[in-house]
Amino acid sequence: MHTDAGLLYMQAFQKFLSVALGCVIAAQAWSRPAVVELFTSEGCSSCPPAEAYIGELAQQANVLALAFHVDYWDDLGWRDRFEMPEAVQRQRAYAKTLHLASVYTPQIVVDGRSDFVGSDRAAIGAALSQSRAGIALDVAVRDGAIEIDVGAADGADPGEVLLISYERRAVSAIGRGENAGRTLAEFNIVRSLQSLGTWNGQALKLHAAAKTLPGDATDVAVLVQSVGQSAIIGAAAHSLR
Repeated sequence: MHTDAGLLYMQAFQKFLSVALGCVIAAQAWSRPAVVELFTSEGCSSCPPAEAYIGELAQQANVLALAFHVDYWDDLGWRDRFEMPEAVQRQRAYAKTLHLASVYTPQIVVDGRSDFVGSDRAAIGAALSQSRAGIALDVAVRDGAIEIDVGAADGADPGEVLLISYERRAVSAIGRGENAGRTLAEFNIVRSLQSLGTWNGQALKLHAAAKTLPGDATDVAVLVQSVGQSAIIGAAAHSLR
């Protein structure tokens, strides 16, 4: 009788230990911010409301908001001072990945998985309300160097590590085009985008020199994105000053 009771006690303890260990592992799942990418232009009259929304989202700790300024509105008479060829390339890659017929502004892409008209707050808010888990990712800025630590994740698909610099806020007076005469407030404006290489599931340390970034950049973001510009699996940001 004593032996049977001891066996039952050991089985119960092992079950408790297994459940407790599972809870610990679950608690260690890395929470990451939602990544919101706006494709916009100072020459687009529909874009200012989306720009304002990005400004609001940028204040939320659980959101990493980025505004990519495209150049294909230039033919209306106004050249966006923040436009980047890389922004157009990235938007076109999303059009292919997300099976879209064309690019447009204002477009918001959430986590590399879904796109929305940039002024559709209800749909975007619903997408952002979901919890997110990702790989461990830490960004620090020390002695002029950007230090990036990407954690390990067994069995994960490979991802591209992207370093993005951005300017926190700017104000632009628009002289021509659809927004002629307006003064626009713009937020988290991407100033550079570069690939630092591929993450293959193993712990990875990377460095970049802050002095190589545009002088107007105030912050950096690091994304780990599934190869082929698909789902974003890691995201973090850090101020430069």
